[in-house]
Formats: sequence, C-alpha cells, structure tokens
Amino acid sequence: IRRKAVEELTKRHIHTLDFEKVLTLLKKQAATADGKQAAEALEPSYDFYEVKRLQSETLSAYKLIAKYSAPSFGGTVNVNGQLSRACSGGVLSAGELLNVASVLRVIRSLSQWRDNHCPDDTALMPYFSALFPNKYLEDRINDAIISEEEISDRASPALFDIRKKKKAQSGKIREKLDGMIHSKTVQKYLQEPIITIRDGRFVVPVKAECRSEVAGLVHDTSSTGSTVFVEPMSVVEANNQIKILEAKEKEEIDRILFELSGEAAAFAQSIKAGYEAVIKLDVIFAKGKLAFDMKASEPILNSEGRINLKKARHPLIDPKKVVAIDIRLGKDFDTLIITGPNTGGKTASLKTLGLITLMAMCGMMIPCGDNSEVSVFDRVLVDIGDEHSIEQSLSTFSAHMTNIIEIFKVCGSNSLV
Repeated sequence: IRRKAVEELTKRHIHTLDFEKVLTLLKKQAATADGKQAAEALEPSYDFYEVKRLQSETLSAYKLIAKYSAPSFGGTVNVNGQLSRACSGGVLSAGELLNVASVLRVIRSLSQWRDNHCPDDTALMPYFSALFPNKYLEDRINDAIISEEEISDRASPALFDIRKKKKAQSGKIREKLDGMIHSKTVQKYLQEPIITIRDGRFVVPVKAECRSEVAGLVHDTSSTGSTVFVEPMSVVEANNQIKILEAKEKEEIDRILFELSGEAAAFAQSIKAGYEAVIKLDVIFAKGKLAFDMKASEPILNSEGRINLKKARHPLIDPKKVVAIDIRLGKDFDTLIITGPNTGGKTASLKTLGLITLMAMCGMMIPCGDNSEVSVFDRVLVDIGDEHSIEQSLSTFSAHMTNIIEIFKVCGSNSLV
C-alpha cells in the first residue's frame, strides 16, 4: 500500500512539472497509432542501467537519422487481435488480411533498411533482430486480394474458372437480350432499349401497360409505376446458371479467406513479435527526431546526484524566446536556493531542471549544451507555486505545507526535490 501511495505521489509531482506536454511533443514525432500511444504513456525509469540502455538506443537512432534519415513506418496497423482470432480458427475478412500484409510490408521494409544502414553493434539491433520478413505470406495475400471488396481472379484456379464461366454466361444472356431489345416486334413494348440488372438477374424495362406482351418474370417496378423490369423467359435458365456460379464463387472466396487466415495463424507469433518491435523502434526514432527538433544533446549519466546543466533550455518554451541557463548541483553542494524578482525566471529554472531530469530518465536527449551531466534519481518530488501570504490564503499555504510534509516522508539521499 505504501509503495503504491509513493508511486501515485510521484506521478502527481511529475504532472506538476507539465511533463505530459513534453510527451505530447514526442507523440507528434511517432508515425504509428500505437507508437503515439506508447510515447504519450512513457514513464521515467529510476534504474541507472536501464536509463543508460534507453539513452544508448536514442543516440543510435539519432545518429542513423543524421546519416540516412528515419525509416518509414507507414502502413503499420495493429493486427494482434485479428491474428489471435485466426489462431482460434476464425476467418479474417479481406480487409483484415490486407492489414496483415501491410504489417509484413513494414517489417520487410525495416529489415531491408537495417541491412543497408545499421552496423551490427547498434543498440537497436535487438529490435531489428525481432523482425522476420515473410515475403511468401505477404505476396500470397496481395496476389489474392485486390481490395476490401474484391478478390483477385488469380486467388485460385477454381475461382478463375468460375468467373470465366460466369463471364461467358453473362455474354450469352446479353447477346440474346440485345437481339430482343433491337427487335421491332419487342422494341415498341419497351420503355427504353436497354439491358439492366435487378436482384442480380438480367432484365429489360417494359412499359407497364404492355406487361402482358413480354413473357417473363417481373423483378421490380419503377418509382412512378410506369415501368416494370421483366426477365424474359428465354433467359431465365441462363440467369439461374449465373446464380449457381455466383454461389460457387462465394463458396470459393470463403475457402480462400479461410486458407489465408490459416496461413496467417501459422505465422502469428513472428508477426506479433515483429509488430511489437516496430512500435518500439517507432518510439525510439521519435525520440531521435525530437532531439533534432530541440537541438538536444546526449547527457552524461551518473547515479550519485550530480547535475551540471550547460546552456539548458526549457523544452516547452518557444526556442526563439527561451533563455538558456546553467545549473550545478550535487558536487560541491546538494542544496540550491534561487532568488530574484517576480517574472525573473525562478519557476522556469526549477521546471527546466525537473523536466530535463525526467527526459533523461525516459531515455530522451536533453535540450542542453554538450557534456551536460544528469543524475538518475529514485524520486523526483516537486512543490511549485506562486508566493502567498498566510493572511491572503491560508488554504493555499496549508496545501504547500501538506505537500512538503509528504515530500519529507518519502524523499531519501537519492531524491531530487
């Protein structure tokens, strides 16, 4: 219970520093929906070695961006739910299978990018190594499915044959009806000399008053009632054959989707692992891109509470207006008092220190001059507010005192307060 309370307190203090606004900047740099969500949910690590690893990953991405620009993550869709359904025997729709192919394309593209640009010792290799291109399944899906609504003739020999027969049968019907609508005997009974389709069957538009003159089945009536759409008896059997072929076509399409879903299920684990690696890479490269935007540098890390920020800039203030500051703490002294007039930059200085520390502990490069030093703390605790006299606002003063008492209860020798 105590640990949970301390975690909640820490989150509240981080919120006081507006750290979520920094994460919003990071979110904008991510390319995928899940990458944006992961960036927004980022939390600082209080483990020195993990922070070193995170910083190493960001620096690797930063250097690769500088040399080759960032890789593309476009087309990444979360298909984990669909793959789980396929593993349970479910049949995926054409659109869902295209999403699987899209993820496979991104995995293949990133894998090729790694082969062309990444040295083997890059800190990002664990994520790139989790990418397993599957050109076979990617091509199987793309060859079989044209769009969410259309399956390719090449999806199977059986489907090609069915559609060929259906096309030939439709041609025969059109030819027969074409002769009918251009016949002088029948033409006078037609509203227009055209062939149309109603309920999937070829029909001709007959004047309502001439209905009895054209033998056939009525499938529809115009909104005005002046036209009836008649399927002439001479093409009923041919239309029936098309309906039979359409049923076979649907059955074959269902079989194709079932087969492709089974193949997707067979590779589900590697696709899911690849997708998770793609999202992690997206967030890491987002950190690298944000570092470029902020003209940030790699921090020197320690776990002894030493801070030496050179030309530090508040990450949320307009770069054209921000005033760079130097802050030292933790070497010759471990307490720093900042004094000065209102609007003199005291709060901005405090928030600059807090935000830069949190950024570093999230594995982000920091908006400071080169060789700036940051410590990994086990707590970052904050009490920030404008000055109030006890007479003016006892409740505000009491809130600050309560917060400071809470801070004293949880802070230790490796806390930044």
